[in-house]
Amino acid sequence: MYIAPPKRSTDMSNRSNLMPEAVQGFTNVKPVSFEDTSIAFSSQSDFKLRKTYWLFALMNKGWVVKLGTFFIKIALRLHLPIKLLIKNTIFDQFCGGESIRDCEKTIRNLHDVHVGTILDYSVEGEDTEKSFDETTLEILRTIERASESKDIPFSVFKVTGIASMELLEAIQIGDSLNKEQKAEFDRVMHRVDTLCRRAYERNVRIFVDAEESWIQDTIDTLAYEMMDRYNHERPVVYNTYQMYRWESFSHLQRDTAEAHAKGYYLGVKLVRGAYLEKERLRAHEEEYQDPIQATKEDTDRDFNMAIEFCLEHRDIISMCLGTHNEESCEYCVDHMKEFGIAPDDSHIYFAQLLGMSDNISYNLANAGYNVAKYVPYGPVDTVMPYLFRRADENKSIAGQSSREFTLVSDELKRRKTCRSK
Repeated sequence: MYIAPPKRSTDMSNRSNLMPEAVQGFTNVKPVSFEDTSIAFSSQSDFKLRKTYWLFALMNKGWVVKLGTFFIKIALRLHLPIKLLIKNTIFDQFCGGESIRDCEKTIRNLHDVHVGTILDYSVEGEDTEKSFDETTLEILRTIERASESKDIPFSVFKVTGIASMELLEAIQIGDSLNKEQKAEFDRVMHRVDTLCRRAYERNVRIFVDAEESWIQDTIDTLAYEMMDRYNHERPVVYNTYQMYRWESFSHLQRDTAEAHAKGYYLGVKLVRGAYLEKERLRAHEEEYQDPIQATKEDTDRDFNMAIEFCLEHRDIISMCLGTHNEESCEYCVDHMKEFGIAPDDSHIYFAQLLGMSDNISYNLANAGYNVAKYVPYGPVDTVMPYLFRRADENKSIAGQSSREFTLVSDELKRRKTCRSK
């Protein structure tokens, strides 16, 4: 029978042992420059860098991404022998391998530059009870691996990896569940609790990823229930806030008050969001209020407001910035300095995806800030939906591929210049 861990007092007034006060007069903080390509690509050989150059050169052309995605999908459906090509190109750039064991080299390489790893089992498209159970077991393995070293500061899971989206949506809109659906949701809650309990027992922090708005309320409810169960002693479970949704900042304020009232730590991962086109299309087709901010400037404003809010409430909030936006990273760094917060404060992390924004990750880590890379892994064919999304995001995020391409080009030129001297 499940026994919940002991809850601490709801008195939040004395938390200095876990969330230290700002260091008064904090000095000697290294400056951070996201333009420093010598640091950003220090771990890449010339061969690897040229390979990255050509990959982003192609991804910088929207029509190539669209056409390439189309033909790869057809080739995989027809079982044509293209997996080796995929594995040596886009898979190699954005994934750590097909298994946790395959990721060990990436984990070591990131460790060498003081960057942590977040093992992200990125298999998508399966929707059976068998696959949900198998995914749960694999995420448990990532938690066990994370517990073995400080190189892996977080684990992560998507609720749709262990639950049917149709079921999550039915619960969100308040449908009456039949006996079979109730049993199915009981299994979902058991899987979520199993993951969060194991993280608690192994002293590993775990992210609950954000998903589409029409199932997000259900995911939120599960996440906060887990926080109230496991976050009374320390931050263990983190929920994800998509700041491209106009209601997210008010939700962050509401959830902070709730955590304070119930006496648990609020784990917060801030992201901008990854389903913009899908969200807007569905809102238009089904004629409900668009959940997305009116402009990107509104998203940027709320993201930075959320950063400041989390820093101001660091007695109760533990935060990870999941962003490729340089300005927001600079905003956080500047406010950490203003509040006298040490770069290596264990409750403030920055995170980017493997293969992207190394200029942010490596330069922050070099300056002493806590940084981790999401390292997706899984069998090539089952990870392809994730890779297609990555390619599409690079194409749709204004200037992202161009920025990556320019930085790699600058580093290649810098190396050439250095050799000619």
